[in-house]
Amino acid sequence: MSACLRFTRRVWQSFITTKGHDAQCFPNLVVHRAVPGEVNATLKIENYNLHGGLILSMTDTLGSLAVASRGYWMTGVSTDIGTSFVRPAGRPGDVLHVKAVLTALGKSLAYTRVDFTNPAGELVAYGYHTKYVGKSSTHQKNVKLSEDGEQVLEGEDIDID
Repeated sequence: MSACLRFTRRVWQSFITTKGHDAQCFPNLVVHRAVPGEVNATLKIENYNLHGGLILSMTDTLGSLAVASRGYWMTGVSTDIGTSFVRPAGRPGDVLHVKAVLTALGKSLAYTRVDFTNPAGELVAYGYHTKYVGKSSTHQKNVKLSEDGEQVLEGEDIDID
């Protein structure tokens, strides 16, 4: 497993161990792949999460994980977020596929796009997320990853199991 995926999963675990919004809304979110600037995840649709607000919340969370995939432990605060709904996401039992991409990362702001597809690979929704990351770039738990995300070049040990 790549260093980037281990680190991104570790950030995701920090989100859900606080027992806050993410843990309640999508405890069964699975991060499958992370390379610097891109995260792929899935979420099984359940009766309790059949709502468009879930897609917006996932835009927020997966946009944050896209920032984390670049080695940021603290992923900043949202300044702008939005979602467009294209078609129904599916029925309970279906799996929603999510691809979050960090489209730009500057000194103060990060921009992401999150695409949601159904099991047939059809786009069901997409979102955008702008985050203020100005103070996040110097956090002590940040790591510097190799370009391919396979190795930690600087920062703390990121082994998680």
